[in-house]
Amino acid sequence: MKQGMARLLRTFLAFAGWFIVVCILWVGVLRFIPPPVTWAMAVQAQEQGGVQRTWKPLEAIAPSMPMAVIAAEDQGFFGHHGFEMEAIRKALDHNQRSKRKRGASTISQQTAKNVFLWPGRNFLRKGLEVWFTVLIEGIWGKERIMEVYLNVAETGKGRFGVEAIAKACFKRPAAKLTSGQAALIAAVLPSPRRYNACAPSAFVQRRQAWVQRQISQLGNLIDPVERVRIQELREKRENRKKR
Repeated sequence: MKQGMARLLRTFLAFAGWFIVVCILWVGVLRFIPPPVTWAMAVQAQEQGGVQRTWKPLEAIAPSMPMAVIAAEDQGFFGHHGFEMEAIRKALDHNQRSKRKRGASTISQQTAKNVFLWPGRNFLRKGLEVWFTVLIEGIWGKERIMEVYLNVAETGKGRFGVEAIAKACFKRPAAKLTSGQAALIAAVLPSPRRYNACAPSAFVQRRQAWVQRQISQLGNLIDPVERVRIQELREKRENRKKR
């Protein structure tokens, strides 16, 4: 009995060790090369007969675009390590009181889910999402996470990445997106198959305006120097409130 348990434990530890090594190598490779395909791309390719996607490095995307998705999806992106605990707490409280579920996934979590995992809400997938979020935060860093997110996020039926939607809706590359166009793209990201940036509804236009207001309030978080200055100002305001 003891020998059987010991053998089982050794097998489990060996499997766990190989799993960790493979995951780290997988994430490490994708630190330098674009993810070739995601689960959502494979599904959409089958449903739509193909997908539109053109990989662009972060420096070939207008700075207004990452700023827009931060304003719309994850305003604490540069301040957390993959998880926004206050947002998670609020989402849990809301979901206990309402039938309409609210998510609290950060851009890091969304990127981990999009690149490495399948759709779903079971505990196994959520646990793996946490695991891969920790890995990309540690191995990729914020700039690479943002770059991958802007290239793999679903932006419409059969479209992935901001370059595809910029060409389809605005007839221009992602490098030349205006602030308003970037805000419009960010406005449809929560449900890109339901909402259309090429023909925005009144709701999408209102959300676009909200995103633009958030951008103005947040300041230029993309610039590291400006980001530090803004953070220092916020800390000073918080210290004054505590006095």
